Amino acid sequence: MTKSYRPMMKFSETQNDGSQYAGNALRFATEHEAEASASDLMNRWFVPIGWRVDVSDDAPNYRWDETTQKIIAIGETEIVQPV
Repeated sequence: MTKSYRPMMKFSETQNDGSQYAGNALRFATEHEAEASASDLMNRWFVPIGWRVDVSDDAPNYRWDETTQKIIAIGETEIVQPV
């Protein structure tokens, strides 16, 4: 079983069913990379009010570049900046 980490953004305090968190297809090999990606997103977006990192069974498909502070798709050299 493959293990990866996915950043989940929090958008609401009022829903108790867990749906106040939302994610996308970003999967990272380490918890640190997922945390860095979520933190970066919090600094650029004004809607999220928090984040968490969930464990996923999906294969990692992105990595966090510490030098550029951006995410990079695994297998590509182009820097990807999510919207």
